[in-house]
Amino acid sequence: MKRIETEHSRKGKGHYSPGMVHNGVLYVSGQLSVDPATGRVPEGGVGAETRQALANVLAVLQSAGAGKEDVIQCRVYTPDVANWDVINEEYARFFGAHKPARVVVPTTMLHGGCLVEIEAIAAVD
Repeated sequence: MKRIETEHSRKGKGHYSPGMVHNGVLYVSGQLSVDPATGRVPEGGVGAETRQALANVLAVLQSAGAGKEDVIQCRVYTPDVANWDVINEEYARFFGAHKPARVVVPTTMLHGGCLVEIEAIAAVD
């Protein structure tokens, strides 16, 4: 197994790795909608938070030498299923023609009051 870090993850307090590679598969830990440079949730609601969470996923992918086109599956967590339409719009904009398998999971409150958390599984060399 190989642990994947990002520039900002080394500062985190959580006992986990942003990503782990095993047998050609990258497992990306849940990425909250927190800007790693500021430590804050972006303003602008669920759309802005979805973009941030996806950017955080992308940072882990890139640290492992992968890209969004390598994503096999995503799990998207949100405290309100009413966010689905906006999340779906941003998700579709991010992935374009690539359509990984996906599930949107309504949850209770997310850490730090975030509206979005996204985990992913991707193929890597």
